[in-house]
Amino acid sequence: MAMFYHGFDNYMEIAFPEDELRPVSCTPLARDRENPGNIGLNDALGNYSLTLIDNLSTLAIFASSPPDSTGKTAALERFQDTVELLVDTYGDGTKGPKGQGTRERGFDLDSKVQVFETVIRGVGGLLSAHLFAIGELPIRGYAPKREKSGTKGSSERSKSSNPSITWPSGFVYDGQLLRLAHDLGERLLPAFHTTTGLPYPRVNLRHGIPFYPNSPLHHKAEGGPNRSQEESSSELTENCSAGAGTLVLELVTLSRLTGDDRFEILGKRAFWEVWNRRSEIGLVGTGIDSENGRWTSATTGIGAGVDSFLEYALKSHILLSGQSQTTASVSGINKSYGDDDNRSKASIYTPLHLEQDSPSSFLSAWHEAYAAVKRHLYREFQHPHYINAHINTGSPQALWIDSLGAYYPGLLVLAGELDEAIETSLLYTALWTRYSALPERWSTRDGDVEGGLGWWPGRPEFIESNYHLYRATQDPWYLHVGEMVLRDIKRRCWTECGWASLQDVRTGELADRMESFFLGETAKYLYLLFDSAHPLNHLDGSFVFTTEAHPLVIPRGAPSDRRRPWSYLREPPNHEQCPKPPALLPFSMSATAARQDLFHAASLTGLHLLPNHHTADSPLVGFTKHHPSITISDLRSPTNHTFYPWTLPVNLIPSNGSCSRMAPRNNFEIQFPTNNPNIMGGQQTMGRVSGGLLINDLDGVRLGLVEDDAEPRGDGEDLVMSGTLRIHSIGGFLLGRDEKVFIKRTTVGQMVDPNFTRVRDGTIVDLVVDPESDVPTSNETKDANDQPMRTFQGPQELLDFYSQGLTIPDNSKSEIQQLLGSIFTQLPSALVGTTATSTPGLKERRLIQIPAILPRGLGAAPLPDLEDESAANSESQDKNQPEWNKIFLSDESCDDRLSGAAPRDHQIIVMKRGGCSFSRKLANIPSFTPDPNSLQLVIVVSYEDDAEHFSIRPILDQDQSTPGGLTRHNRIAMVLVGGGDTTYRRFANARGIGLRRRYQVRSQGLRINNLIVL
Repeated sequence: MAMFYHGFDNYMEIAFPEDELRPVSCTPLARDRENPGNIGLNDALGNYSLTLIDNLSTLAIFASSPPDSTGKTAALERFQDTVELLVDTYGDGTKGPKGQGTRERGFDLDSKVQVFETVIRGVGGLLSAHLFAIGELPIRGYAPKREKSGTKGSSERSKSSNPSITWPSGFVYDGQLLRLAHDLGERLLPAFHTTTGLPYPRVNLRHGIPFYPNSPLHHKAEGGPNRSQEESSSELTENCSAGAGTLVLELVTLSRLTGDDRFEILGKRAFWEVWNRRSEIGLVGTGIDSENGRWTSATTGIGAGVDSFLEYALKSHILLSGQSQTTASVSGINKSYGDDDNRSKASIYTPLHLEQDSPSSFLSAWHEAYAAVKRHLYREFQHPHYINAHINTGSPQALWIDSLGAYYPGLLVLAGELDEAIETSLLYTALWTRYSALPERWSTRDGDVEGGLGWWPGRPEFIESNYHLYRATQDPWYLHVGEMVLRDIKRRCWTECGWASLQDVRTGELADRMESFFLGETAKYLYLLFDSAHPLNHLDGSFVFTTEAHPLVIPRGAPSDRRRPWSYLREPPNHEQCPKPPALLPFSMSATAARQDLFHAASLTGLHLLPNHHTADSPLVGFTKHHPSITISDLRSPTNHTFYPWTLPVNLIPSNGSCSRMAPRNNFEIQFPTNNPNIMGGQQTMGRVSGGLLINDLDGVRLGLVEDDAEPRGDGEDLVMSGTLRIHSIGGFLLGRDEKVFIKRTTVGQMVDPNFTRVRDGTIVDLVVDPESDVPTSNETKDANDQPMRTFQGPQELLDFYSQGLTIPDNSKSEIQQLLGSIFTQLPSALVGTTATSTPGLKERRLIQIPAILPRGLGAAPLPDLEDESAANSESQDKNQPEWNKIFLSDESCDDRLSGAAPRDHQIIVMKRGGCSFSRKLANIPSFTPDPNSLQLVIVVSYEDDAEHFSIRPILDQDQSTPGGLTRHNRIAMVLVGGGDTTYRRFANARGIGLRRRYQVRSQGLRINNLIVL
């Protein structure tokens, strides 16, 4: 509390009613009117006393502190006095005389602000404080007595549906904060007038959006919109996923408390417009254009640009669980758009679809987003962390983590992913221990601050996660992490006028700014961490902390609280339970300190290599006797840096603790020789296709391989890894985890090398079926499992598909088209166009590939030795005709022997699975003289659901025999396929059937699982 009040009191004395305080120069910090383009300052500072509004909920939380000796709670009085001061300054939110404050009437301000920052700090701060004021959020010892209001203007106040509450000072609270929140929210509505449903990033609180001329809001305006002095002729329309989609909690709460559904509809729709643009692998980008809905940045991660979007997917479900959905009729529209000319603009408030409105839909979005992050961004090397990757491929784009991403462990706690949360938080704890703060970006590759971005503006994300982890585990480790953070802040950031930011965590250089979120979030989470008895820590209900740490809850009986049973929703509620936390060790030792991966995080951050100074070098030592919050004990560490945080006492460290061995990352490179010195495995030899990269020539190519899905085998020093290999880079170009590398079998040839050997697949082959009916030319084909596969008819179509809405300069398009054109001419038809014969005057005929599994056992016979059927286009129709065109259809073939003509005059016999064993089916085939026109292959069609997934490989446990019981000298080859009647009919109507073998490539005895031989 002393830390908070040191900053807040100085703000009120020096800077109020301006937005922020400069703690070094002891002066106010306001908007940069002379430089409207200074969005780093002007986006948040709206000229409405930001620090006060953003800290009302912190004052309310501190109001639960114990009373003094006289029985009075000074902190509660401070909260109430501050609310009264805000109302006096900006009015009570009504249209009458009381709506005019000493400074402004509400938020009628000529300030261009960012929608996202204004919602989470301004609207969220006012709503949370309102919920505390009316008793919906708990304050210890505060039980407001509500009286029905009958005063003049009560009809206008009914918007809040709150009876009057008289405070000890005589001030009557009747929902002023809620009305002010509604006023502020209404001033943000013009930003939502887009054709995409994505809000514009900025809005002027008085003039709206005159700087976005393409908005539908201006289409019918006569004489043009009013102009703001801050208008820019080239205003950016780029938003980020977090900025566009992180509005649901505040706007839904505003709608539920006021009965004005516009905010809820717009907030939810914006979220889904971002989510619906996710890539095929479930990732959203960091930048998106509000006007055309295209990604402006195809990079993603868990930090800046995406962070709170992921957070609100889960928290929206928590807040709305058990609540009603929005109504079909939207209140307040006619009031806002009174004239007929403008009423059409209310189309942005069209009711939401059921899927967009359902709380369970937000949970489903979180589950999918979490799975995509875990699959494509999560890296276990040395210690688990998350990379930045391309949204379409998952290929690594940057190997750094940022301080904003430190929120993610806390989100994982709420999602029940406790172990992942703990292991992830260890890395941030080690980083804080190393720098006594978190740098904005830190390179996992270089082990140092990334690109000089070493500032720490007082961000709360790390201590936020630490708070959630302590609440979930009750492990004292997290209390000592909080102690470390508190002591480091006090010794590094304290000034006479407040708390400064760190310009560089390495040097301790101070920045002359105290962000509103330092007091509103960082101090708040620290206080709640140490006050385990706080009523908010024991609130049993669907409340959440917003991304600005404002507690929100939707009260029962709110105007929009029309609850519906779960059966009304498309999906049932999720009844999964959170995992049990790790058990605390005997004698009060920490389960986290005893984790076997504790040292792994220290190793990744290089923490164990730093010298341990028990007394830190700090310029504040001289001030300790003059300042009660700084003591010499704050500068001493009881442990060394192998154990962290540096405040961890010795008694929490296990005396015989040990760490597991870090499994070495088994990666290596293969460099193919260069026959042409002008080609070094660059763009001439490979190109991007759907699903990965195509290698046309191995000349000079350098492949980077890593062991994938490996498990340790053996004990002691001899650690043997067993798994498969994955190509993770080609010539230094990094690939995503699920990206494939395609290479033609003619390119691999008969290469036999310990590091790169083509091996025939002995389990699965492909049957190539030439269907009887012709099919029209199409740009869509199907893969081996008869699933649609995207194909391309030219380089322009490739360019359109892979640009994915990214802005490509006009002067670069021709070069890209030439590159794609060269790639396009070299692609096999399996990837480009349909697999078909091409004969003048005929429609294209598509060949269908059906995967087939080979049997094993004593009776298994090798496949006929014939040349593989080509799936590529050919000028000769005869060359591409499958080998076998005499097909005999049978049933289960269990009871009676087949006719002698069946194997003698047919090359293929098709049977149905079931009724008897595979050996019995083959035994009912009569003897025959081997001949190219006689039986070559038996195909058994399975009708079971799992057959196409090859979960059961057929077993021929007896040697093959004839119907008379004699040993068959010329054994018959057999395969099993799935698909039931659909596959059976295909064989019945086939012109011919061929065989195409599958190949894999092995290196050092391990299969390269993402290398596909075409």
